[in-house]
Amino acid sequence: MADVNKRQRVDQDSGGETGPLAIIEPEINVQEAMPSYYAKLFPHQHMVKWLAYGNDGKHAQADSHFFNRREFCFTLDGDIFVRYQAFKDGTALQEAIQRRCPAKIDIGPVYTANPQDRHKFGASFQPTERELVFDIDLTDYDDVRTCGSGGHICGKCWPLMAVAVKIIDAGLRNDFGFKHILWVYSGRRGVHCWVCDPSARQLTDEQRAAVANWFALYKGHEEGKARIAFLGGGAMHPAVDRAVETLRTAWMETILPAQRLLEDGPKCEALLRYLPEQTLVENIKKKWASRSVASRTDQDINLVRWGVLEAEVNSRLTEERSRSKGAGSYKVVGPLERCIPEIIIAHAYPRLDMEVSKKMNHLLKAPFCVHPKTGKVCVPLDPTLVDEFDPDDVPTVGSLLRELAAAKNGGGKGSSSAATEAYGGGSKAEPWRETRMANAVQIFERCLLDDLVTTNRDELTERTRVAVAVGQLNLDF
Repeated sequence: MADVNKRQRVDQDSGGETGPLAIIEPEINVQEAMPSYYAKLFPHQHMVKWLAYGNDGKHAQADSHFFNRREFCFTLDGDIFVRYQAFKDGTALQEAIQRRCPAKIDIGPVYTANPQDRHKFGASFQPTERELVFDIDLTDYDDVRTCGSGGHICGKCWPLMAVAVKIIDAGLRNDFGFKHILWVYSGRRGVHCWVCDPSARQLTDEQRAAVANWFALYKGHEEGKARIAFLGGGAMHPAVDRAVETLRTAWMETILPAQRLLEDGPKCEALLRYLPEQTLVENIKKKWASRSVASRTDQDINLVRWGVLEAEVNSRLTEERSRSKGAGSYKVVGPLERCIPEIIIAHAYPRLDMEVSKKMNHLLKAPFCVHPKTGKVCVPLDPTLVDEFDPDDVPTVGSLLRELAAAKNGGGKGSSSAATEAYGGGSKAEPWRETRMANAVQIFERCLLDDLVTTNRDELTERTRVAVAVGQLNLDF
């Protein structure tokens, strides 16, 4: 074990400030703890149940070779990268994980053949299906967050991740009709999304790119401003309208005051660049400097100044609309109508790692992995409760092992028999049920696995119906 140190709310290399309620716990060597973690805390059975998609049973239409065509990648101690691992079943996967104790497990696609036999098949070895995935990282927001940068994460910048989850989740469900969606905290400074519907898993690379581009309103920076695609001509697309409404709430309640974007300084000047008229900028600055605004010390200055900015833009918009009508005026009215949502989108809209989503064969870190630098477990998120998620309160491999030891000594969540009874288990309860890992697994079940199992069963039943119908047709013929 490493020497005992104080683990603070931010990574030591993040450059961020220590939170006032710093969590203090003994440091451990994460890699040294992984054998115990994989043996007692990793929910192997749930992972296999998910990735088998119903093909792990004795159903007549189950594909017994489905699971062993799935690629797993192990990152071993020393950053040794081992791709194209495949296993005949969940037991073989569990044995390999416990034997090799990877620092990270990545999940790849299901191929036409066992990935370990890929050299036998040449060009015919191709991916056939894979979950549609998304990756969002706070480092891509470093130009708009003031609380830290790089590996830093805290309660002030987590709202950027929370609102990203809400927007992408709503779009996937409402615009594309997907329903089996898993959100996972990455273990450090971001979130991952797995879309597991059969139709999502079978998307081609081109179709994946099209879905990702649907959400790619943020197109990078140019001349000191974010480039925003509004998905349409004059009026904003309904999907953008929906996103802006979600963003506006988060913007006012958490993002703007927490990131202090309208206090004097470079961030404030950068925000004002989105206003289409210099005279409008000058008028707003004068209002900000007025005694009536400066004296409102009982309110957050960022919210006060935002109120002034919105009022001035709306006043200018009303003036322009009353002055001239017709197509010609839209050159002035259009930018005035868009500048407020453009500011909010530029600072708070999800910023996707597009390359992760575009390719079927792209790897993504598995849920329930342990981040090697933070020791935090990559726990599932409930998108309906994402605002309440605290990245500083995520179980670590060290905290879980201590909970396990406390439970063994009679001071944990409950006795082994009580845990077994509560979860409907047999005589051999899984040890993780005695720890906070149980809460993470419950979210995994509630948000993905329970409904997915039903869909898998229905799909196998449909295959049976089709097989019977085809057989009957053959007999009739």
